[in-house]
Amino acid sequence: MTRDATDRDPDLLRAAREAVVEYAPALAELTPGRTGNLSVRDGDAIAVTPTGVPYDSFDATDVPVVSLEGERLAGRMAPSSEVPMHTGIYKHDRPGAIVHAHSPWATTMATLGRKLPPVHYMIVSVGREVPLADYAPYGTAELAANAVAAMADADSDAAILANHGLVVTGPDVGTAVENTHHVEDLCRLYLLASAVGDPNVLTAEQLATVEERFESYGQQAASDGE
Repeated sequence: MTRDATDRDPDLLRAAREAVVEYAPALAELTPGRTGNLSVRDGDAIAVTPTGVPYDSFDATDVPVVSLEGERLAGRMAPSSEVPMHTGIYKHDRPGAIVHAHSPWATTMATLGRKLPPVHYMIVSVGREVPLADYAPYGTAELAANAVAAMADADSDAAILANHGLVVTGPDVGTAVENTHHVEDLCRLYLLASAVGDPNVLTAEQLATVEERFESYGQQAASDGE
């Protein structure tokens, strides 16, 4: 465990660091061992999971804070080795949170070199497909660039990283975690269906209808007078 004697600034990005602590255990449901990471952005800095520690073994003052240039600003533990991927995506897309997992079904897709096509309408939670990003070593700016390029080309909030795993972005960490589960479940569905035959793929028109319906999905704010 890598730990400084004291936190450099215990109040810096306090809410974001607490969100990392709250949602870090969700990685245990998605990824083996200590291989996943997540981050939350606040302005020009991010709170990110520490490297190489169990997901339930740190508190908010342990959570590292780094600038978008990768400079460590606070936290008693060293940040994830995937900071370059997180900061590279934030500088391009400016999402509120990022989840990276080696979840088994998405990682199976990664080792097969396959993108996730629209075999089920829930894919619109991240886009119309989940593209495959070219392989690059973990912890590198090249990996970030490949993920950014794949997501931009597909207009998607997620990417399968070739021979590596999955990355999902969202407006907040709760949404990013939820959508990571959606993508993992759809990868499972696609691979199971592929073992039997060729899965049907939704058309652009069908996906557009789902996107329109999703705009009014869930609990809507009551109008005046109701």
